[in-house]
Amino acid sequence: MLDKIDLRILSILQGDARASNAAIARKIGMAPSATLERIRKLEQRGLIRGYQARLDAAPLGLGLVAFVFVRSSERAGGSKTARQLAAIPEVQEVHHIAGEDCFLVKVRATNPQALGQLLREQFGAIRGVTSTRTTIVLETLKETGSVPVPTAVPGQAERKKGDGRA
Repeated sequence: MLDKIDLRILSILQGDARASNAAIARKIGMAPSATLERIRKLEQRGLIRGYQARLDAAPLGLGLVAFVFVRSSERAGGSKTARQLAAIPEVQEVHHIAGEDCFLVKVRATNPQALGQLLREQFGAIRGVTSTRTTIVLETLKETGSVPVPTAVPGQAERKKGDGRA
């Protein structure tokens, strides 16, 4: 069960994964050792999945973003095609979706020609892929990997209202 302190720690780390344990402890008003223990428990429970630097792709020559809808001949719920798509370095996200297509894939490439080559040579080499539809991004207005962290413990407000102690 998460509490308000856990939520605050998650919010702080999501905003700055390089925040020191001592800095987090000061912000939440706890001892550094207790803070570190909480962070380790959040990691063990899978709430913190990892730490990484967010890079600007354009200076690295990967300024073209595209979303590719992929159809697969694989049976529903199969994951072989998804694993093969995810193994392509230019692929940033693979989502199993409902609807006519099977997967929505976010990719980065240097230019439209490189994107075409990626689709032909990498996506086309995957046996289960039967078709693709690609949408090229003209401008990105918002892009984040951040998750909205609630300020209150989920479900707590509802319980207080329901038990007459609001």
